[in-house]
Formats: sequence, C-alpha cells, structure tokens
Amino acid sequence: MSPTLQTYLPFLRWFPMSRTTLRADVIAGITVALVLVPQSMAYALLAGLPVVYGLYAALLPVVIGSLFGNFNLLHTGPVVMLSLMSAAAIAPFAVSGSDDFIALSILLALMVGVLRLLMGAFKLGGIVNLVSHPVLIGFTNAAALIIGLSQLRFIMNMPNPGTGSFAGDVSALLGHADQAYLPAVAFAISTGLIMWLMFRFLPKVPAVLLAVVLGIVLSASIGYERVSSPTVDQIADTHVRGKIDRFVDTNKEIKQLSTQVTAQRGALRKAEATGVSNVVLEGLRSDIRVMEVRIAFMKKENNARRLEIHGLPLVTTVSDAGTVFYRPDQLPAGAIAQAGEWRFQNVKDGKVTLAAGGDVVGKIPEGLPAFKAPKLDWDIMLALLPAAFVMALIGFMEATAVSKALAAKSHQRIDTNKELVGQGLANIVGSFFQSYAVSGSFSRSAVAGKAGAKTGLFAVVSALVVLVVLLFLTPYLYHLPQAVLAMIVMMAVFGLIRVTPLIHAWKVQRSDAIAGLTTFVATLTFAPDIANGILIGMALTAALFLLRVMKPRAMLLGRKSNGTMGGMDGTALEPLGRNFVAIRFDQSLTYLNVAAFEDTVLEVLARFPQTRGILVIASGINELDASGEEKVREIALRLRQLKVTLMFSSLKKQVADAFGRTGLLELLQEENVFPSKDGAIEEARKRFDLAPA
Repeated sequence: MSPTLQTYLPFLRWFPMSRTTLRADVIAGITVALVLVPQSMAYALLAGLPVVYGLYAALLPVVIGSLFGNFNLLHTGPVVMLSLMSAAAIAPFAVSGSDDFIALSILLALMVGVLRLLMGAFKLGGIVNLVSHPVLIGFTNAAALIIGLSQLRFIMNMPNPGTGSFAGDVSALLGHADQAYLPAVAFAISTGLIMWLMFRFLPKVPAVLLAVVLGIVLSASIGYERVSSPTVDQIADTHVRGKIDRFVDTNKEIKQLSTQVTAQRGALRKAEATGVSNVVLEGLRSDIRVMEVRIAFMKKENNARRLEIHGLPLVTTVSDAGTVFYRPDQLPAGAIAQAGEWRFQNVKDGKVTLAAGGDVVGKIPEGLPAFKAPKLDWDIMLALLPAAFVMALIGFMEATAVSKALAAKSHQRIDTNKELVGQGLANIVGSFFQSYAVSGSFSRSAVAGKAGAKTGLFAVVSALVVLVVLLFLTPYLYHLPQAVLAMIVMMAVFGLIRVTPLIHAWKVQRSDAIAGLTTFVATLTFAPDIANGILIGMALTAALFLLRVMKPRAMLLGRKSNGTMGGMDGTALEPLGRNFVAIRFDQSLTYLNVAAFEDTVLEVLARFPQTRGILVIASGINELDASGEEKVREIALRLRQLKVTLMFSSLKKQVADAFGRTGLLELLQEENVFPSKDGAIEEARKRFDLAPA
C-alpha cells in the first residue's frame, strides 16, 4: 500500500484485517463502551453541560480520532482534565448549563481543534516540551483536587455556590453542610465503595458500569427524585417569596445587560472597521468592561442568594387557593403541613423548581446530534484563546503520554505530529455535531489494551455502542443519580494525584521542584481559571532555565590528595600550578552568559595575581555564538596586555571549527589550544612553573 496514501488516510494501516483481529477489536470496543458511556455522562457534568453532550462527544470525535490518529490503541473522547478546563474557561461568559454556555463550549472545542491541527500541520509536536515534567505534575495535582472537590455540590445535592473562586466554593459548601441531602451522600459513598471493591477484588468486572446500573435501579425503586414546579404565586411565605422575586429580577437584569454587551461588541467591531477616533473606541471598550464587571457581580450575588433560599426549607399545605408553600415555623394557624421538605432549585418562565429528593440525570434527548456550525464571536474567541492554547497543549500532552506508555508494550512507533492532526480533526468535526473538547483517554486506552484491541477499529465499535444508547436506551438513564456520576469523577481524578515525582525532582534539581510547587499553588489560587496556573509554571520554568544559563557553573580546579581534580571553592585545594589556574566552564558560551565567563576570568586574576596562564577546560562548551566569540577575543587581548596567556583544551568539534573560521585560533595561537586537559595541564606546568621566571 502506498505510504503517501497512508499519510492522508492513516486508517488504511488497519488492513488487511484477519478474522482474529476483527473479533478482538469488536470485543475490545464493546468492553471500552461499557466504560465510555457512564464516563462521558460524568465528564459532561464536570464540564457544566447536560449529560447528553458527553454522549455526543463520545460519538463522532471517537471515530475521527481513531481514523486519522497515529496510534491504534489511543481512545479519543471526553476526558477529566479538558472537561474541567472547558467549564473553567466558559464560566466567566455564561451560566453553567445555559444555552450560551453550551454554545461557547462547542466553540471552544473548535478552537482547540484548529490549534491542534495547525500544530500538527506545521510539525510542532515538539511543543509539548514547553511544559516540564514537574510543572505538569504540579498542574495535574492541583487540577485533580479542584476537579474532585468541585463534585462536592453534586454529592451533597446542593446548588453551585458560584463564588468565582475554588476556595470560596468549597468553603461555602462546607459552611452549609447542614443542608446536604443525606440519601445523595449515601449514594455517593456506596458508589465509591462498590468501585473500590471491584477494582481491588474483581478488576475484570466493569466497576463503573456496575455502579451506574445499581444506582439507576435503586433510585427508581425508592423514588429518589421528587420535584415540584409551582408558580411563583404559590410561594405563600413572604420572606422566601421576596428573595425569589429578587432572584428573578436579578436574572432579568443579567440577561438585559448581556444583550447590551453583545450589541456593544458589535458596535465596537463596526467602529474599528470604519476607523473612528481612539477616544470613541476607548469609550465603547470602557462601557463593555463596566457592564461585564456588573454582570459578574450580579451572578455572584444571585448564586449566593440561590444558596440562601435553598437553606430555607418549605412545606406544603392546602388552602382555598390550592397547594401553597410556607416555612415550617411560619404556617398559618390551623394549617396542616404535608410530609416532606422542599428546597429551592431555580426559577424559569414563572415556574419555581423545588425538590424534596435528589438530583437525577433526567430526560436525555433521544436521537443523534444534528449538524450545526459553531457560532463565531471574535471578541469572545480572543478572550478564550489563552485557555484554548493551554487545553490544546495539555490535552495533547495527555494523549502523547498515554500513547507512549502503551506503545512501549506494543512496540508501535508514535508520530506526534500525525496524532496532533487526528486529535485536531476530532475536535473540529465534533464541534459541528455538538461536541465539546475531547482528547486521548488514559483509562479507556488502557482498557482497550487489556481487552486485546489490535487496531483503531475498536474505537469505532465503542462509538457504535454509544449510537445505540442515544437511539434506544436514553430513557433507561433517567433515574441515574448525579451523586453517582460525581463519585465516579472524584475517584477517577484523585487517582491522578502524585507527590513522589515532586520529591524526586527536589533531589535532582531544586529549581524544577520549585516550579512544580509554584504551579500547584498558582493553579489552586487562580481556580477556576486553571489555565493561568500552568502558564505561570511554564514562564517560571523558562525563567529558571535562563537563570541557569546566565549563571553557569564555572569551577576553579585544584588537585585532590588522590590525584584527581575537584573544585577549589569551599575546599582547601590548591591550584594545579603555582603560576597558572585551570577553570572548567560547564555551559555553551553564548550572549546569555558571556558576562559570567568574563567574571570568572577576572576572579582568577584577583585571587591569584601571580598567574601567568589561564587554562579553560572547554569540554562542557557545546556552542559558541557571535557574542561568545567576541568576548573570548576581547579577554585574550586584555590578558595579553597583562602578560597572561589564555589557553583552551578539550574543544568540541563545532566549537573548534568556529575558532578556526573566525580567526580566533590564530589570535590565541595553536600552541595554546590542546586536544586534552591532561596534555594542557602538563604543558602549562612546564611553561609557567618549571621554566625560569
């Protein structure tokens, strides 16, 4: 088969396919689907989306990622990290679960896909090296904590505090722990216990699927969900009614302001296109910023109000006007309360949603996702670009790590650029069929490997199972408690937390460990905008690297008692000779560190004024740029005026060639450049110590 054809149609490598291979892929695909279906719903919940969007993301993106990716065992689809990052990126622009939130999540998937596709097309797979291992570990640990603790509200069956910060949300939930719905907590704990027991004693049993099935059956049998939708007028308690009215009014104001912001952005784009004055443009931008700040404040205010109303349980009683709701201690004289406490959830179209039970997945739309192009908003796209870049980078790093780990067992070669193209196309195509951002999944890829998958066909089979679920089985998922999904997510992400690599990094290079710890703290601090955490980690890593380059190790060498050489600083060693000093420079000699090289030479002159020769052992100098050559030339001439000879030994070929091309070798004189340090030291001793002064 033509290699060129396989380049553009990578799935052709699956063929020819034997009956044994086909059977293995079908069995592996069905096995993976048993994990994929509940996982995709749980991760959609984490992304702030209705669970059906997780199933959408487990359909076409899975197929496209498999057809056009490079590694047979990599399973593309919803993953924990990108789900959280997607929710965090969209949170400042829309209310979780709203139509705008869904539209922006899909738009973000398109942006991530385009970035990955461009990275692959321009062969930038090596860009993953921008993130050091300790920084990635620090980010992953912090993100795992954020993801896991973000599920507390589902486990406690409480509204989202929406304080705008990770610590604020957790604090608000724990501060209202008395409002937790105990059956929801029981469902979560039971789910965790079942999964732990299955993983430990029956690892071949699909623990996630078992927990989901048991949760659905038990929820349906006990009537776990109890929801009432009275009109606002049926809330007879004046105190609660007043707070609900204020909640409704604030939501209306938020919607009106959001509409005005959209209109102002359109006006700003037109003004920029027509070339109006900067004063007008700045005025429009200022108006937009003021309204955005106001919207953010009102959202936080209403989130706190929702939590406050949720903490005021209501009971029902029958009056002449029908069923009405009061606080238990505010019932009219003679009124009889019916069994059960109702707690506020939301208001929409004049209807108040009250719950006396736990939250379930609810009705999932049947059928396949329709083709719909993402709506482009250039202002929001610009604001989302940093998050999209980090998601493209982190998601691909995760996929690459998965592929390399599994490829070590299957001995398949990984082409990161081709995998970038496959992952990019998966996100782009998926965004046109209502999918949010996806990437390669470690857990599902590992399951595929254990199940004996041979080619990427297994992923196509898993997507076909999801198709069957969407067409025929969604009604059976109605009673699945959200607390069960939350615990599935929590157990998945807490397994990602690793402390040992940071401890090991501290032993190897403390600055790397500091970068990892800083990333960890920054990610927690900036949550939910966790993309900022890894950007800070990347910047700090680059800064520390530059600092190490700018201040390289330059060691003055002395002779130990056993005859070997060692550094003189901090020891009682004497120089190798009475009238010459040897130094070792352990870094490429470039514009970043020529000053450090010069300082080292000047230090030698200051400490050893009798010196007549300075030997630079250059085995650690891998590169010489124009600044480095100029500085060596300048120092050689200055030392010559002081009647001090500058010598070099152990030059790398590329550095020696540069010495020759630039005339530096001629300036230094060939007798002062030696192939080995031992020969150089012996010659220096003859010249400066044994020869008569």
